[in-house]
Amino acid sequence: MSELDSLLEQVSGYFAVLSEPTRLKIIHALCNGEKSVNDIVDEVDSTQSNISRHLNLMYRAGVLQRRKEGTLVLYQVKEPTVVELCRTVCVHVAAKLDVVSADPRELPGFFKQS
Repeated sequence: MSELDSLLEQVSGYFAVLSEPTRLKIIHALCNGEKSVNDIVDEVDSTQSNISRHLNLMYRAGVLQRRKEGTLVLYQVKEPTVVELCRTVCVHVAAKLDVVSADPRELPGFFKQS
């Protein structure tokens, strides 16, 4: 396997982690800073077991980092480039669908840079 093949395999795995809507909702919930599991569950509107499963997968893949504060587990996006990547794709797709303005300064939440 060439170096390029190896790199593209790793990139494919990275995109596979980001290819699930619930995981994108989790990144959206975390795009402006760390949150507890309960806060993420409330914001994503899913069950704790489902969110925990996705959080663990994203943590193992290196997309998220976590820390404990007492009994709370707090998660945050490990690298800001993940948020930028998701923001760029969302703005691009939304503009093509004419769902929202293509000007990211006018967009809420995920689209807005902090």
